[in-house]
Amino acid sequence: MNEFRALRVEQDADGQIGAHIRHLKPDQLPAGEVLIRVSHSSVNYKDALAATGTGRIMHKLPMTGGIDLAGIVLESDNPTVIPGSAVLVTGQGLGERHDGGYAELARVPADWALPLPANLDAHAVMALGTAGFTAGLSLLRMEQMGQTPEHGPIAVTGATGGVGSASIALFAAAGYEVHAITGKTDEGPRLRELGAQEILLRSEIDFGRRPLESAIWGGAVDSAGGELLTWLTRTTKPWGNIAACGLVGGTDLHTTVMPFILRGVNLLGIATPDCPRTLREQVWARLAACFDDRRLALITAGDVTLDQLPTVFRQLIDGQARGRYVVVL
Repeated sequence: MNEFRALRVEQDADGQIGAHIRHLKPDQLPAGEVLIRVSHSSVNYKDALAATGTGRIMHKLPMTGGIDLAGIVLESDNPTVIPGSAVLVTGQGLGERHDGGYAELARVPADWALPLPANLDAHAVMALGTAGFTAGLSLLRMEQMGQTPEHGPIAVTGATGGVGSASIALFAAAGYEVHAITGKTDEGPRLRELGAQEILLRSEIDFGRRPLESAIWGGAVDSAGGELLTWLTRTTKPWGNIAACGLVGGTDLHTTVMPFILRGVNLLGIATPDCPRTLREQVWARLAACFDDRRLALITAGDVTLDQLPTVFRQLIDGQARGRYVVVL
């Protein structure tokens, strides 16, 4: 391939940041041992922040966006990655420090490239992408800290978003009772189909003021942060775990030490970008075991092209997206 298409995030002379389709040559790719013909990518909130300039995600500009990719290895200078093999890359600085998956070609270090897990093809792993991986890492970390279905219901905030939708489906498949927390009044049927047994509207929650409120949750997956996460720390049962993985509701956390020293609540930070390879392999194996075609279809909003991405980015920023978009190159 002498030339390939890529969605480049650039800053113009007036300081405005935007995403544009550009034609690049392979020698413009960053350093790496593995050259991949990208077939699929995904759309994450972080991608939308970066491409619209709403958030300072990228360490330099211009840069190719997309924090996830899947495709076929064309060339490899590392014997552990074989040309012709199907691989995926999530996180690792893609679309932040390193040109990402919104391109027909990508070059990455060999350690970043994982073989596709059993039972999942390139489209399926990108339907999950970093959002699904975040849900999987949350489940793994919580269970490492003793979380079990018998401990009580799991609260999932941001329930209609990518991480929230994947978390509902994943925890339900793993045998947990899931309660979805959302600000969208019309999403109940879809959330129940994903596996939520109860729906809580954010506007109807009494957040209370005490350092400890009545213990409700066996644990939680929180992609909101802010007031919701504060409330979860005060309402999680003794020895429950909260996986904190997002900040769409704010970065402040106004809580006390009481939930942690009197109830033994664990607040677990879920950081996906530089997750160790062995842990990444465990997470993808768990996702492959829990997500069948039906569950994947439920979390997938549809397929889009590179040219359609700016519209999807705006939907994400405006809070109008439902489920996961897969980018087909």
